[in-house]
Amino acid sequence: MLNTKLITWALSLFTSLSYLLCVLYGLVTPESVHMHQFLEIVLPAFEWISVGHFFLGLAESFLWGAYVGLVFPPIYNALYRRWGGDAEA
Repeated sequence: MLNTKLITWALSLFTSLSYLLCVLYGLVTPESVHMHQFLEIVLPAFEWISVGHFFLGLAESFLWGAYVGLVFPPIYNALYRRWGGDAEA
């Protein structure tokens, strides 16, 4: 069984850290290899890059992780109870 609170925090921090690494990568590499187009697609209202948009992207990344962390564990736990964790696949 998965702990929803633990998974939510872990995924929120993971997506936030991933966002920070993508932004850092975008700042130190040539524009032709940036990830900013991907970030602009998956993060609503995010534009490359100003201070306001940086923090908006960070908040949105955190919230995407929280969303997955809040939705996935209950689904997994329900399926685990339904089909059992000790049954062979």
